[in-house]
Amino acid sequence: MTTSSSTAAYRSPWRDDETRALRDLALRFQDAELVPRLPEFTEQRQVDRRVWTEAGRLGLLLASVPEEYGGGGGDLRHDLALIEAEAERPGTEWGHVVHGIVAHYVLAYGTEEQRRRWLPRLASGELVGAVAMTEPGAGSDLQGIRTTAVRRGDTYVVNGAKTFISNGAQADLVLVVARTDPEAGSRGISIVAVETADRPGFARGRNLEKLGQHTFDTAELFFDDVVVPASDLLGGVTGQGFGQLMQQLPRERVLLGALAVGAMETAVRETVAYVKQRQAFGQPLMDFQNTRFVLAEAATKTHGARVFLDSCIQRQLAGELDGGTAAMCKWWLTDLQCEVIDQCLQLFGGYGYMEEFPIARLYANARVQKIYGGANEIMKEIVARTL
Repeated sequence: MTTSSSTAAYRSPWRDDETRALRDLALRFQDAELVPRLPEFTEQRQVDRRVWTEAGRLGLLLASVPEEYGGGGGDLRHDLALIEAEAERPGTEWGHVVHGIVAHYVLAYGTEEQRRRWLPRLASGELVGAVAMTEPGAGSDLQGIRTTAVRRGDTYVVNGAKTFISNGAQADLVLVVARTDPEAGSRGISIVAVETADRPGFARGRNLEKLGQHTFDTAELFFDDVVVPASDLLGGVTGQGFGQLMQQLPRERVLLGALAVGAMETAVRETVAYVKQRQAFGQPLMDFQNTRFVLAEAATKTHGARVFLDSCIQRQLAGELDGGTAAMCKWWLTDLQCEVIDQCLQLFGGYGYMEEFPIARLYANARVQKIYGGANEIMKEIVARTL
């Protein structure tokens, strides 16, 4: 995808015919299953379960998980193709990215029994996945979590509250970040998988009303003496949770960077089309120097963001992306996302403030990107520690 003819010669090195075909399949899926029902999904603040099962049937849920576990057998590039397709249809955001993150935790750290028990059902859409990290009193500071998982015989008893949990309203498999040893600091944190169906003590709170991402459910979760088998501890070893989270974050931050760049490219494309047809003072908006300069800046920032993102993608594919560079990717690209989309919205005038216009949805959806996945202030601290 390119934003203008000036960057038409550039092609992301990770793209190939297979990833382009997957992106096109995802676009057809969105146009059939999501776009026609956006008003309904927006009002109910989540998509229907049919979206999950149909995506699973088409192979769109775990594209980067090995085929032996029900996935598509691809890699990071295939997940990126799906993200780019979503970015091209503002308002069609749903929880497949988080769902895929859950799968990669299971793939990377789960026992073989856990992989075979959960991954095929995640791939089919039978299970919807969520990661429960954030608490009312602990966000970016994961060492501040208070949720506990206490070993009792061959079970763990989970107690605590989580908030801002993406997919929380529908999740069937929740990876709960909890303290299994309250005295051991970060070495006392583990991830316990909770299958929510008919689980006594598990409760969902509100499906939270957010500024944007209205088709993407986000909920509170409560655990009151929730008993789970000891075999559902991710990986089967206590105290590994903090390390597991840290190891997965570079990949997750590349995905957030891809969401940012895809949204920027869509914003610039939508705005160029609008200003060429919108008239003011007897001429198209594009004929005004200010319009051309604003878009020149936005296109340049977007192209620079794309090239840096592609560099991070190549390093991640090679297993060489370090935490500091991943933090740069996350904070800089999401900051640019908000900046570029704001510039573009201004050129729409009052229409840019109307939710029926894609630019308004892009604007509302962008703001949280600087918060989740590690607040951008934390990202800058990580970068500073590498200097």
